[in-house]
Amino acid sequence: INAEYMGGTLQNFARKHHLSVDTVSFNFIIMRDDLMKIRQPQDGVMVHGLYMEGARWNPHQQIISEYSGKELYCEMPVIWFKPEVNRTVYENCYRCPVYKTLRRAGTLSTTGHSTNYVIDVNLPSDKPDSHWIARSVACFCEVIL
Repeated sequence: INAEYMGGTLQNFARKHHLSVDTVSFNFIIMRDDLMKIRQPQDGVMVHGLYMEGARWNPHQQIISEYSGKELYCEMPVIWFKPEVNRTVYENCYRCPVYKTLRRAGTLSTTGHSTNYVIDVNLPSDKPDSHWIARSVACFCEVIL
């Protein structure tokens, strides 16, 4: 995935529903089902293959949790990037940055973001953002295991 693809997905949704693209953003729904049972949604995209560093996904509580220390990266479940109009951002979420590669640095693009940066994904959490930021928690599209 990349930032351009995500932007295009929002634009397609806005055009389809005759909306201003400025009013549309993603809601992030963590899927509980097995990958083979998930169907492609009418709007948005299903993202599979993200890895989290510095924390892990807790499938029982449906929140991010401390990682065990035995694993460097935790594979994330499928996430539905669901476009919504005037979406409400919930308080109990960590805005987790997603990068293309483990090297978080990239060159600065004209948008002011790193070329390695993709998007922030809101993940349910029972701890404040500062807790996860101190642990440098992020997701990656590519890891070398």
